[in-house]
Amino acid sequence: MLRAIRPKGKTIFLYLLAPMIWYLFAVFVPLITALYYSFFEWKGGPKKTFDGLVNFQHLVQDTVFWQSFGHNLYLVAICIIGQIGIAFVLVLMINSRLVKLKGIHRTFGFFPSTISAVCVGLIWKMIYDNKRGLLNWFLNVIGQGDKTQVWLNNTEKVMLFVAIPLVWQFIGYYMVILLSAISSVDAEIFEVAELDGANAFQRAIYIVLPLIKNTLLVCITLCVSGNMKAFDHIYSMTEGGPGYSSMVMAMYGYKVSFQEMNLGYGSAVSVGIFITSLAVILAVQKLINIYTKDKGVE
Repeated sequence: MLRAIRPKGKTIFLYLLAPMIWYLFAVFVPLITALYYSFFEWKGGPKKTFDGLVNFQHLVQDTVFWQSFGHNLYLVAICIIGQIGIAFVLVLMINSRLVKLKGIHRTFGFFPSTISAVCVGLIWKMIYDNKRGLLNWFLNVIGQGDKTQVWLNNTEKVMLFVAIPLVWQFIGYYMVILLSAISSVDAEIFEVAELDGANAFQRAIYIVLPLIKNTLLVCITLCVSGNMKAFDHIYSMTEGGPGYSSMVMAMYGYKVSFQEMNLGYGSAVSVGIFITSLAVILAVQKLINIYTKDKGVE
């Protein structure tokens, strides 16, 4: 019998060297470059003036940046509930013995996440259009024409309207992740619980959730990190308007850097996005760990 040959540590290192170099170049070099330029007053071109921490002092006092940060937190909360919550419910339904053709459901559920975010934003912008949009047309058809409005000009609810496409697009993405986690659980566990009289809700809360806790933590981390840098949907739908009512941090950094041509302060905004996003991700993970320990979930 042939015995498997285990590669040496040096061989493994050589295989990993190229991806590690590429990762460092793609992630850390831009971050270090942004940190470097954030200490300068720079409007583009070769001329830069060193001004120390002035950009960061301005950033701390920038109400638009912190308003944008609040909008990102709003997106995170909506998408954790909408994307992961709905995905979890759909996975439980698909994983049921009553549902056939599970592969088709999984494929069609995942399909929206393969569409370009800009395309999704444009599609939903057309749905919200006040003259030719599907939403206003439907309200007129059902006799609720008095409720039609210019949806994306509603400053109080515009963040909810731009969050809906984000939720819609990535439900299938998290559905596939959670479905793979639940599929790895022994089916006998669910059968025994069903024989003991546990209903669907009890099986979901007391069996499925503890068993896929680590996968849920990964999903929540991906959801938080993705929505803290949301840009494409906002840009194609509202560009942060009306006013700053749908402005998010990445959109603000883009406007400061490339529309106002204030590249030094735009770099400081980018560093601020990185720090605040990292803080939110760590805080969410800490809260989840505290909650699971209190509930006795290991």
